[in-house]
Amino acid sequence: MKIEMKTPLVEIDGDEMTRIIWAMTKERLLEPFIDLNLEYYDLSLSSRDETDDGVTLAAAKAIKKHGVGVKCATITPDEASVKEKGLKKAWPSPNGTIRAYLDGTIFRTPILVRNVPPMMRPWKKPITIARHAYGDIFTNVEKVVSEPGKVTLVYTPTAGGQPETLFVHEFNEPGVVMAVHNLESSIRSFARVCIAFSLEQGTNLWLGVKDTISKTYHGRFREIFRQEVERRKEAFEAAGIAYESLLIDDAVARSVRDEGGFLWACMNYEGDLMSDMVASGFGSLGLMTSVLVSPDGKYEFEAAHGTVTRHYLRHLKGEKTSTNPTATLFAWTGGLKKRGELDDNPALVQFAVALEAAVIETIESGVATGDLAAVSDPPIERASTLDEIMDAIEQRLKEKIS
Repeated sequence: MKIEMKTPLVEIDGDEMTRIIWAMTKERLLEPFIDLNLEYYDLSLSSRDETDDGVTLAAAKAIKKHGVGVKCATITPDEASVKEKGLKKAWPSPNGTIRAYLDGTIFRTPILVRNVPPMMRPWKKPITIARHAYGDIFTNVEKVVSEPGKVTLVYTPTAGGQPETLFVHEFNEPGVVMAVHNLESSIRSFARVCIAFSLEQGTNLWLGVKDTISKTYHGRFREIFRQEVERRKEAFEAAGIAYESLLIDDAVARSVRDEGGFLWACMNYEGDLMSDMVASGFGSLGLMTSVLVSPDGKYEFEAAHGTVTRHYLRHLKGEKTSTNPTATLFAWTGGLKKRGELDDNPALVQFAVALEAAVIETIESGVATGDLAAVSDPPIERASTLDEIMDAIEQRLKEKIS
C-alpha cells in the first residue's frame, strides 16, 4: 500500500539535465511508494517565456499557500540565450523572484559521506551557510556609461520635503554604475531566522560583513543582528552557544581553520559565493542541501547546483553521463520530510529518511558519480553512470521499505 499525502506539495520543474534527474526520481523512487499529492508548476525556460514569467510568481504563491515546495534547478538566461532560443526577453532568475516573494533565507549544508573526506583538513562537522535571499546585486539597477557625465543618487521622500542628492561619480570616460538596495524588515527577518536556526541546532552563529568600508549599508546588517541577538541573549546563554560579528575577510580566513559545526550568516552575494566554496570543500556541489525558509514558516527545498548543461548536451547525443543526483534527491527528501512533519504524517517522514540513507549508503559502498569518485578515499576506480547509481539507490530503497 502506498503512503498517502494529506496536503499538496508544490512541485517546481526545471531545465536541462536536472529536469531529466527530476523525472527519473519521481518515476523510480517516489511514485512506486507514495500516492503523490503534487501541485505542479513548470519553470522550464520555454514555459517561463510562454507565460511572460507569470508561472514563476504563481509557483511562489503556491508555496505561500501550501507551506512546502520542492524545486528543480532552472536556467537564468543571458542576452546570448535570448537570441539563441528566441526568447521574448532575458527573464530574471526564478530563484530571485521566489526568494523575494517569500522574503526567505537560504540555508545550505553539506551532506557528509564517510568516503568523501573534506578537502580542508580541520573540517570535522558541517558548515551551514545562511544566505540572505533578498536585495544586493540580485535586485540591482545598473547602467553602462558611454560618455562623460555625472551620476548621483537621489532620495525623494514620499511624504514631501526636499529630495536628498548623493554624488556617486563624475565620469570622464566610459564606465559602469550600479545601485543596490535592501529593506530593514528583510534584514531583521534574516537575523531572526538565523538566530532561530542556531538555537534549534545548538550551533554558534557568525555574521560576516564589510562594515569598515560600507559603514552604512553593511553597518546596518551588523547593527540589526546585534539588536536581535541581544533580545535572545538569555536563550543563547542557556544553549551554550555564541554569536560573533566578523569582517567577511576574517570570517573566510577563520572558516578554513575551524572544525566546522557553525552557522555562517552571509549577505546575498557573499552567501552565493561561500555556499559554493563550502560545498566544494566538503567534496562537491552535488553534496549540498538547500532550503529557503521564510519568516512565517514556509519552505522551499532545491538542489544547490545548476542545470548541468555540459551533461545535458551529452545526454541529447544519446551518451551516458555520470551526473550526481544526490542534491536533487535530497531536495525531494527535504520537502517530503517537512510535509510529513507539518501534516503529522510519520510514514512520509520515515520514507524520506530511508531514501536519504539509501543514497548515502550507495555512495559509501563505492557506487558514485565522477565528481565524487575523483575525491573519494579509498579511491573509486570507475565512476558510475547516472543510470547505475539510480539503479543502486532504487535497490537499496526497496530493501529498506520491504
